[in-house]
Amino acid sequence: MNFVIKKGEGLKGEIIVPGDKSISHRSIILSSLAEGTSKISGMLEGEDCLATIEVFRKMGIKIINEEGIYSVEGKGLFGLEAPDQPLDFGNSGTSVRLCSGLLAAQDFRTQLVGDNSLSTRPMRRIVEPLLAMGAKIYSSKNGTLPLNITPADSLQSIQYSLPVASAQVKSCIMLAGLYAEGVTTIEENKVTRDHTENMFKEFDIPIEMQNSKGNKIISLSRVDHIKPTSIDICGDFSSASFFILAALICPNSELLIKNVGINDTRIGLLHALRHMGANIELKNKVDSIEPTADLLVKTSTLKAINLNIKLVANMIDEMPAFFIAAALAEGTTIVKDAKELRTKESDRLQAMADALKSFGVKYELKDDGIVIYGLGSKGIFNSTNIDSYGDHRIAMASAIGSLRSNDEVNILDCVNVNTSYPNFLDTCQEIGIDIQIYD
Repeated sequence: MNFVIKKGEGLKGEIIVPGDKSISHRSIILSSLAEGTSKISGMLEGEDCLATIEVFRKMGIKIINEEGIYSVEGKGLFGLEAPDQPLDFGNSGTSVRLCSGLLAAQDFRTQLVGDNSLSTRPMRRIVEPLLAMGAKIYSSKNGTLPLNITPADSLQSIQYSLPVASAQVKSCIMLAGLYAEGVTTIEENKVTRDHTENMFKEFDIPIEMQNSKGNKIISLSRVDHIKPTSIDICGDFSSASFFILAALICPNSELLIKNVGINDTRIGLLHALRHMGANIELKNKVDSIEPTADLLVKTSTLKAINLNIKLVANMIDEMPAFFIAAALAEGTTIVKDAKELRTKESDRLQAMADALKSFGVKYELKDDGIVIYGLGSKGIFNSTNIDSYGDHRIAMASAIGSLRSNDEVNILDCVNVNTSYPNFLDTCQEIGIDIQIYD
């Protein structure tokens, strides 16, 4: 599936983006481990989250969708059943890494597999701490999928300092910690998404958090049971980021993006764009387990920045959109300490550098970052063809960037947009973006 997008302006309207992907995964996982029925509304029905649902169905969990409300009949921490085939996680790195933590404590064997893209992504980062806890988990020789897990006599707690800023690694250890003897302690020296911590509280799972010398310390112990709950999932900030970008860079545009999650550990892009001069207003704020707001975004003249390295881990999924904003800013934008981008669905540093080159933007690619020489507020991108490398975020960022082309742009290999934003084209067309698909 390929996109063709024509230059655009005057984007108007009110939109609602799909449910938060991170929260959707965690809702299914914890609901399946609870004792009783949990209700989930606002679920992202993209391919990644549907893969998580199918994984738990294969382990005996009854999950029913009735008019957008998902009922999950949890069977408890040890109620999962042995699957009769490998568990296929599709393209979802979040799901395979989180589920590894809880599957390491089960009394049955499992093999975890994924698609070609997921099968190239690093898994040693979760295998090593799980082995330290006593798990019997093995990756391929390259440290990738498939993962093979066999029953362990027991899991033991560990004290673990995260070597990489990864909410997925943190969450994997937290889920394993629910089964481990003793107190599991995790230390992170860079802020990562705290959805798992919030969801633990929502399911009444005891957890302690404190700061020590600027680092966050998470402590938890083994639990005997988890209570079911009801969850209303907010809009995904990462999905909203593409339409924030669209309104900022298209002349005469004004968009209201409703009910978006504004968790402090997710909105690094918002801070970065405001620092660049973006006109983004938060309206109708609601403070809850996951705070939300409506985002009013207007066309803005952007100025280049040196991106604060403290924001990088916070905005890793939004970085492709940020690169497009930087390409249309006045001056030179510098991004450092972003090597993690090379381990995503594609090498996003290289993929976005290729996209910028096609658009006619000058840059210097570094091992852990990039320098982008912005074209300025009146800059125009080339009409061109861009390879998204099968990466949904590269495809969507490039599609939005195409609105500032001198004619039209073809974005190739876009089918994986369905992993996170299955109605992306509908939302685009709703606000006046001329986008079509072709084979």
